[in-house]
Amino acid sequence: MNTTHTEFTQKDIYSVSRLVRESRSILEGSFPLIWVSGEISNLAQPASGHIYFSLKDEIAQVRCAMFRMKRQRLRFRPENGQQVMLRAKVSLYEARGEFQLIAEHMEPAGEGALRLAFEQLKQKLAAEGLFDADRKKPLPAIPQQLGIITSPSGAAIRDLLTVLGRRFPALPVIIYPVQVQGESAAQQITHMLQIANQRNECDLLILSRGGGSLEDLQAFNDEGLARQIHDSQIPVITGIGHEVDFTIADFVADQRAPTPSAAAELVSPDQTVWLKQLQQLQQRLTIRQSQHLHRLREKLGTLKSRLLRQHPNQRLQQRTQRFDELTQRLKQAQHVYLLTRQHKLEKLTSRLNRLSPQQRVENQQQTFRQYNERLQRAIQQRLKDEQTKLSQLARDLHNLSPLNTLGRGYAIVSQDKDGSIIRTSNEVETGDTVNARLFQGRLVCRVVGKE
Repeated sequence: MNTTHTEFTQKDIYSVSRLVRESRSILEGSFPLIWVSGEISNLAQPASGHIYFSLKDEIAQVRCAMFRMKRQRLRFRPENGQQVMLRAKVSLYEARGEFQLIAEHMEPAGEGALRLAFEQLKQKLAAEGLFDADRKKPLPAIPQQLGIITSPSGAAIRDLLTVLGRRFPALPVIIYPVQVQGESAAQQITHMLQIANQRNECDLLILSRGGGSLEDLQAFNDEGLARQIHDSQIPVITGIGHEVDFTIADFVADQRAPTPSAAAELVSPDQTVWLKQLQQLQQRLTIRQSQHLHRLREKLGTLKSRLLRQHPNQRLQQRTQRFDELTQRLKQAQHVYLLTRQHKLEKLTSRLNRLSPQQRVENQQQTFRQYNERLQRAIQQRLKDEQTKLSQLARDLHNLSPLNTLGRGYAIVSQDKDGSIIRTSNEVETGDTVNARLFQGRLVCRVVGKE
């Protein structure tokens, strides 16, 4: 008994927990992250958010666990009987001493081959330079017309049109309908992209669809489509799936948007910002117009003042005043002249009366009559000359008057918008509104033609 006890104390004896712990360390250190395929069974989904299941094939099965943080990244809902691919690390559940896999990533089995093909095509096109930034075309600041290549019945087109209608409804949109899922989808999208380039009716294209699995997005991982996007003469924006979804089309496109809605926001300006800027510009324009009108009113006042000073009526009044002055002077001269002659006549009469020679009286009377007649003729001739001169001045003044010109059937034509006189047909355009000043009244006319 003593010998046996001594042998046991000298040996290294493992406890169960130590054995399990060291076994787990050996397993986890011996296997890197590996891909494992199989069928889900015994799926359990407790309230903690973790999932537990078995992964089996025809011969064996292994327990698996996927914790909540990793599960939230799944793009599908696991179910019993589903074939999946796991990216997992080998471990051991110490509490039961059970061999298990801790799943880091899970996807339907068919996606494994698709992902491998995706990575290979991505590396191939990257090596050819299709993803290079210097090959990407610049996007227009504001598209004149936007083309959208997508399914006409999918959620993506509804999201795109909703965002565009909210942000900038004035942007014209052309929808190029295609299938975005299925065997012929990639070929349809490639062909429609060619048609959009041939028509050349848009200056920006959006290639879009809603979210889905890797298999659902497979049409956008097509090599032919990637090369057509690269060769497109029109810039292409992709808005495919969700923010975490990446396709070959995203890498080749001139710009990638994380979602269809984000693509719509990227290409459309915010109309509220534009309206605010427009209001500011309108206010500035109103102020400028007011200042300009004020300057024009001041200039018009100055011109009116100059016109009044140079108006023919002013000259006519001055000439009339001068005529009245000359008439008055003439009357005064005539009166003085008559008084002088009368005074001389009285002196001669007095001398005659003193001398009283009849013949001399008669001769003097004859002489007086002759002088008087000559005086009257001279006075009448002077008055006639002055009246003729005055009539000529009145006619000249009348001929210079604009009213006389209007009275002969002419009109003064001016711009309706600013009142400026129109002298040549080059100062108006067909459709302009003009004013015609007549001898009596005014006409408002529209230009229907000019020569």
